[in-house]
Amino acid sequence: MKPRIIRKIDRPPADVARLLGGLGVATVYEAQGRAGLMRPYMRPIYPSARVAGPAVTVLCPAGDNLMIHAAVEICSPRDVLVIATTEDSTTALFGELLATSCRAHGVAGLVIDAGVRDSADLTAMNFPVWSKAISAQGPVRVNAGSVNVEIVCAGALVRAGDIIVGDQDGVVVVPLENAAAVADLAQQRQAKEVRNRERFRSGELGLDMYGLRSKLAELGVEYVDSDQREK
Repeated sequence: MKPRIIRKIDRPPADVARLLGGLGVATVYEAQGRAGLMRPYMRPIYPSARVAGPAVTVLCPAGDNLMIHAAVEICSPRDVLVIATTEDSTTALFGELLATSCRAHGVAGLVIDAGVRDSADLTAMNFPVWSKAISAQGPVRVNAGSVNVEIVCAGALVRAGDIIVGDQDGVVVVPLENAAAVADLAQQRQAKEVRNRERFRSGELGLDMYGLRSKLAELGVEYVDSDQREK
């Protein structure tokens, strides 16, 4: 594919992104049929990091961050940079200086299937980042890539404009066209969890609440009063 930068993308309504961000990664992931979750090695730089916004996707050659600089120019406020590399890499493609540039242009956060550095500075800035690795090894800026093309980041398909939700549980991708429906389902799931939490507090067992006794029987699990060991 010829390197290219797509300037204009469709974005979801800001209120839908905020709603999904408030519901959190685990609830959103379950609500959309356990789909869209990035691999669990994608960890936040600091535990309280949270983000929710439309993806601006970046495909970089391994060890090269030229296209991240190009992507910042076309970002809109509340966008989330989502970066994949053409080959597996832990080289730090992002650090405090690029974060300063992103902050100046309203970028909400970064998800990168590679390395970052200056983690203490990123934490002090409260700039939310999810990455594969932290490394002092810096990048070059010599090779072309693409911006706002379809990418696979940490095992998840991401297209420009899809909603990225990140928190301490990881990162989940919500396709742009499904955002409103997923938000509705996630709200329903959250309400159900509130009810279930109260039932657990009252002492009800998950075996009964979820109808799991029949599943145990189906699997041939037997209850015995004691361990009948041979004498």
